[in-house]
Amino acid sequence: MEKVTIGNVELVLSHPVKTEMEWIGQGEPIRQLAACWMVLEESDIALTPRIIGLPGIGKTTLAMAAARQRNQDVYVMQCTSDTRPEDLLVSPVLSQDGKISYHASPLLSAAIKGGVAILDEGNRMSEKSWASLAGLFDHRRMVESIVAGITVTAHADFRAAVTMNEDSSTFEIPDYIMSRLQPGIRIPFPQREDELRILSYSLPFSSKEVLDICVDYLQRAHELDLPYSVRDGINAMRYTLKLLNSGEQQKDTQSVFNEALKQILGDEALDLEKLASRRKNSGEHLPSMNLGDFFFPDDEDLNPDNDEEY
Repeated sequence: MEKVTIGNVELVLSHPVKTEMEWIGQGEPIRQLAACWMVLEESDIALTPRIIGLPGIGKTTLAMAAARQRNQDVYVMQCTSDTRPEDLLVSPVLSQDGKISYHASPLLSAAIKGGVAILDEGNRMSEKSWASLAGLFDHRRMVESIVAGITVTAHADFRAAVTMNEDSSTFEIPDYIMSRLQPGIRIPFPQREDELRILSYSLPFSSKEVLDICVDYLQRAHELDLPYSVRDGINAMRYTLKLLNSGEQQKDTQSVFNEALKQILGDEALDLEKLASRRKNSGEHLPSMNLGDFFFPDDEDLNPDNDEEY
């Protein structure tokens, strides 16, 4: 375990995540993230963006791939509703000899070593957990650990990003923190070709038939704005392939895929049109709209949002 001493306090650092993750397709989000982490001159500071999207769409993969492009170590901090302020910085641990040792979180380890920190699912943390990080994400670039009694100034190469899910189980981010987590980088659903490449990369041993069935299913779900992601597709494909190779199989591939979908996503996932209609009627889903959408149809040339790209 690597250790550093700051202010006469010895810290045990977290290990970086070893990953060979690649970002496939959709060049705009990774270009935007690289731009956020760019420093133009000595007086400039890197931005700490929010990476936004549905669960399973590739937010963490995007951040890891961007860090890999910069040849920097990646430290991932998984955030939950139980994450305490001290968990984000330094935790005291009772060692075998009865002494207390101080362990730096992945976030603080990245700040010390000059790595990339990913706060994964950051909006699952409560407001009080965010308070200790305000100074780290603004021009001060420093953070104070009350537990260890030290102040840490971030390494010049330190970069960070926060992934955020869009679902009902998340917390509101306080405004003073939100102003430090800018800009927001949204990951849309992939186009058919990109989705096929992602699935092929993730499951290179899959047959073309299973790949095509899965892509057809996901693309139809995206058209209906249903929250089924590439991760759901990978799980369904993986289970389908296992079922197809688990002894004598009497069913055709489409039936086995449907069986896998039913067990992974539930019965409702087998009828996408009915599910989309039910969500629409119940108000469970409202399409994302910009200001221009309130005044002009989608295909109207005067709609200023027609020119927006992600």
